Amino acid sequence: MSQSTLTKPSALGAPVAGAFWMILAGVAFAGVNTLEQIATVNLHLPAPTAAFLQYAIALIVILPWAARRGLPSLKSRRPGLQALRVLFAAVGVQFWVLGLSHAVPIGQAIALVMTSPFIVTLGAGLFLGEKVSLERWLAVIVGFAGGLIILDPFSASFTTASLYPLVASVLWAGVSLIQKKLLAEDSPETVTAWLLLLLAPVNLVLALPSGIAIPSGDAWIAIVAVGVLTAAAQGFLALAYARADAAYVQPFDHVKLPLNVLAGWLVFGWVPSSQLWLGAALIVGASMFLLWRETRSSSG
Repeated sequence: MSQSTLTKPSALGAPVAGAFWMILAGVAFAGVNTLEQIATVNLHLPAPTAAFLQYAIALIVILPWAARRGLPSLKSRRPGLQALRVLFAAVGVQFWVLGLSHAVPIGQAIALVMTSPFIVTLGAGLFLGEKVSLERWLAVIVGFAGGLIILDPFSASFTTASLYPLVASVLWAGVSLIQKKLLAEDSPETVTAWLLLLLAPVNLVLALPSGIAIPSGDAWIAIVAVGVLTAAAQGFLALAYARADAAYVQPFDHVKLPLNVLAGWLVFGWVPSSQLWLGAALIVGASMFLLWRETRSSSG
């Protein structure tokens, strides 16, 4: 899950440094996805267990650093909404890892998750009462068309598992929508703390019905590396947003697509189809247009 609560950039922040940290986060997430797929597909670690261990290890890595900075309070004006946000995030993680465990190509999965901004735009208009212009509706349609091209639901290769990354995208869009509402009443530190401290325990509860599997030696190495890289990726995202405006660094987030495609090709031999590139071009183009519209609206 590549989300981070945005922090205000320093007035002296260097945009180049922000772009560097965002690209480094993309490299880390490509490593996370590749190792997660190795752990679940090659080493047969059950997806629910892998999802729980990933965030449990990430929490162990992050907690000493967070404790030194002072852990923010979990006191919230909307605890029920905070809990719903964590639940959406955790279930999204479960579907994401489940997709990887069914050998959905990493590049395809990442491209489908990149439809999340269009779902956020749609949800903001339907549930938050935000005005959505005709241009934004067109961007949403183009983005979803790109996702449909990638899924290719009428092809022989289409399976139910192909939808799992898209389900994760919908759930994580819900996380973003709830976060928008929460930030009107709670501090960014409180919103971040709820996700940081509760994501692993909730994933544990979700994994219990199928049982927690004890990883083998190689699986332990892979999943520990996944957890450490998850913590590192979140740290890189925070550094990126701290160094430069979100409008500047966000386009560099799209680098994760070719990075994940490359990782899938090098490790698993998955060669991306022309449909993937066409669908991804539509998704990236539409999301860049949405970003440009947001930037123009905020400066206008």
